[in-house]
Amino acid sequence: MGAVGINFGAATSGSGFDVTTTVASIVANLQHVETPWNNQLTSLKADDTALTSIGTDLSSLSTSLQALTDFEGVLTEKEGSSSDTNILTLSSASATATAGSHTVVVGQLAQTSSEYSAVVPTGDSLSGGLTFQVGTTGAPQAVPVVSGASDTLSTYAAAINAAGVGVTANVISDTTGSRLSLVSGTSGSAGQLTITGGLANATTSAAVGLTAGLTGQDALLTVDGISVDSGSNVISTAIPGVTFQLLSKSTTPVQVEIANDNTDIEAAFSTFVSAYNTVLGDLKTQEGNTSSGSAEPLYGNPIVSQLQSALALALTTGVSSGSIKSLDQLGITVSNTGSLTLDTSTLDSVLNSNYSDVVGFLQNSSSFGMTLATSLGNLGDSSPTGAITLALAADSSQETTYNDDVTAQNALIATQQASLTSELNSANQVLQAIPQQLDEMNELYSAMTGYNSGSTG
Repeated sequence: MGAVGINFGAATSGSGFDVTTTVASIVANLQHVETPWNNQLTSLKADDTALTSIGTDLSSLSTSLQALTDFEGVLTEKEGSSSDTNILTLSSASATATAGSHTVVVGQLAQTSSEYSAVVPTGDSLSGGLTFQVGTTGAPQAVPVVSGASDTLSTYAAAINAAGVGVTANVISDTTGSRLSLVSGTSGSAGQLTITGGLANATTSAAVGLTAGLTGQDALLTVDGISVDSGSNVISTAIPGVTFQLLSKSTTPVQVEIANDNTDIEAAFSTFVSAYNTVLGDLKTQEGNTSSGSAEPLYGNPIVSQLQSALALALTTGVSSGSIKSLDQLGITVSNTGSLTLDTSTLDSVLNSNYSDVVGFLQNSSSFGMTLATSLGNLGDSSPTGAITLALAADSSQETTYNDDVTAQNALIATQQASLTSELNSANQVLQAIPQQLDEMNELYSAMTGYNSGSTG
């Protein structure tokens, strides 16, 4: 701490001294004690920035791994194709679908039973009513025409729909007039309509007859030689996990191919490899110097080697699955520097030949994938006990101590500053009053002696 001098000038000048500057110099010397604390705080904050960045990249690595270990993730995705999309189109292939080829022959499409009425001129009203039965089970349900409420085609159609009898009613209009369309709410043979009763044109007293539109029938097809029927043209029970739609009868077999989505899986592996190498690069960076030549914040910090060792060990742990026992069988190799490289052709080959073993290697209990996921959780900042979390907590504790020290020192300095300012202001007032006091003494002396001490004669 440097010495602080006070320049009083000539004691009799009356100019005193600069209290503000003097106090500021003294305070600056007192604040020097805080310098090592502030330096430590700066260093700890740099550590925090580096740790947080590594934690973020570890989190990204965990996310990329989760895409492969998630039971509903990318490994469950399936691709499907039809050799003739004019006859059969695939709607979806779920995680339960198994890759393979299937032969489908469509003998008959499903139809939904329907009937329609004779033309009723616009403005004419109805009378009577109809009774509906869908299929062969259930009691028939009557829907009467109510005068003034449902005695037009449109209001009667609305009444049928509101009655919930399993039939959808609509009014179809063209240049000849309007007709009542009645369509079963159940497709296939189970939805065959039986309509009794009758309608009449109340305006002309003529009967309004009904004509059969389509007969309810089931779709008939064979899948891999097995006969299958369905009340709908959307088939979801013939190939496990696969839904497809029939569009036309076929005279030749249609080939349905179900395949694993290798493209997305390989992209997910590539993302994982890249994320792993990013974390490894973060740690490698902390072992060197910054662009200005100073050491990186975590240089020499044991957490760097701790993370490096844990990551390297995690690549060799976990139980094998069938023929898959290590990462290199998936096309992932480890270089001399520890970074990963992915050979997608090798991965594609093993996905085609041992898909279930690849899934097991990543998703079985105690597998490589699950073990690595646990290891990453123990390293990052997503867990309360993660290595990054604990390191940040330790830094935070030290930062609190240093900040408390700085706060206490600043409070002490503030008290001393106030006291110094008061004392020096008092001293300065004394100095500034000396010339006046001298003048008063001279005047008193002159009065007593008759001698003017200020005279030069």
